[in-house]
Amino acid sequence: MPGIPLGVLDLVPIPSGSTAAEALRGSVDLARQTERFGYVRYWFAEHHLNPGVAGTSPAVVLALTASATSTIRIGSGAVQLGHRTALSTVEEFGLLDAVHPGRIDLGLGRSAGGPPARRAGAEPPVAYTTANGLRIPKPFSFAHLRDHPRIALQQRLLQLPGATAQEYSEQVGDVLALLRGEYRSPDGVEAHAVPGEGAEVQVWVLGSSAGVSAETAGANGLRFAANYHVSPASVLEAAEAYRAAFKPSAGPGGLDRPHLTVSADVVVAPDDAEAQELAAGYAPWVHSIRSGAGAIPFPSPEEARALTRGWSTAEHELVADRVETQFAGSPATVADQLERLRDATGADELLITTITHGHADRVRSYRLLAGEWARRGHLRW
Repeated sequence: MPGIPLGVLDLVPIPSGSTAAEALRGSVDLARQTERFGYVRYWFAEHHLNPGVAGTSPAVVLALTASATSTIRIGSGAVQLGHRTALSTVEEFGLLDAVHPGRIDLGLGRSAGGPPARRAGAEPPVAYTTANGLRIPKPFSFAHLRDHPRIALQQRLLQLPGATAQEYSEQVGDVLALLRGEYRSPDGVEAHAVPGEGAEVQVWVLGSSAGVSAETAGANGLRFAANYHVSPASVLEAAEAYRAAFKPSAGPGGLDRPHLTVSADVVVAPDDAEAQELAAGYAPWVHSIRSGAGAIPFPSPEEARALTRGWSTAEHELVADRVETQFAGSPATVADQLERLRDATGADELLITTITHGHADRVRSYRLLAGEWARRGHLRW
C-alpha cells in the first residue's frame, strides 16, 4: 500500500494558559516543521466564537503561513460558504494564488448540517468494527445544538441582516464558474474575478456524511475530504456516496477519477502510555464543543482529569464516539490504525489533526508519525 501521502489539518488550538498570538506562531512553526517532515499539504479550519481556537479566517492564516513555507501545499479545511459569497471566496484565494502560484488548496464546506436523518422504519444504527478492525461508532446527533443560543448568535453575527445562504451546490457551481472565467448571471451578465479567474488552485469539498457535500464533490468531479475525526460514524457512507456521484470533469480542480482524503485525530509519542496521557485533554475539549459552550483552551492532562472528575454517564456519552476513534499511541500503533482507516475507506491521502497542550509534543507527534509512515514506504522523508 505504497504512496499514501499525509496532510495536516490545523484548527490553531489555544492551549490553556496561552494566547491566540502564541497559538498562531505555533501553527506557523508547525507548518515549517511538517513541510520538512514530508507532509504534502497544510490546511486551516474555520471556527468562530470558540475561546480555545484561533483559526477564524483560513485565508488570513494561509497568507501568514505561505510566506514561512516554500513547497508544502496550503489551504482551507474548509472555508464555510454559508456566510460568504462565491465571489469573495474566489477573490481571496485568487490573491493567495497570485503570490504563491500552484500551492493553494481551496477547500469548501457548509456552515451547518450534520449526518442525514435516519429513514423512517430503518433499523437504529449501532456501533461496529469493520472486517479490518476500524471502529465505526454509533452516530452522534447534533439536534440539541440547532437551537442553542450561542449557535444562533454565531449565525446572526456572521450574516448581514436579512441575508440568506445560497444553496450549497449552486454556490460551489458559482465558485467553479468564476475560477473558469465562465460566470454568467441568470440574465446573461458576465462577471470576472481578478485575481481569481484562472487561478491554479485545487478545489476540494469537505463533508461529514453521505449528503449534499459528497454528492456535490462527485457531481463536479472534485476532490473530496471525508471527516472521520468529526463524524466517524458516517465516514464509510460519505466515501461511498462521493464515489457513486462522481463524474469526470475538466474544470478547475477537476479529475478523471475520484480522489479522497480522510481525516483522523492523532496523538503520537514514543510509547502508547505517554501518547494517551498527552491526549487526555481531548475529551473535555470535545465536550465543550458538543455542549454548545464553544471549544475551551486545550487543557493539560492534569486539568483534564479535574474537568472530567465526576462526569455523568451522559457526559461521557457526549464525547464517546470521538474519544474511541482518536488514534493515540506509539508510531507503530497509530500507523497500524491509519492503515486500517485507509483500507476501509480506500483513501488516496490521509489528513492528520493533532492537538496537545505543549507545542513541542505536537511537533514531535507529527515527526514520529512521518518517520514511521516513511519507514513503511508510504512517504518520502
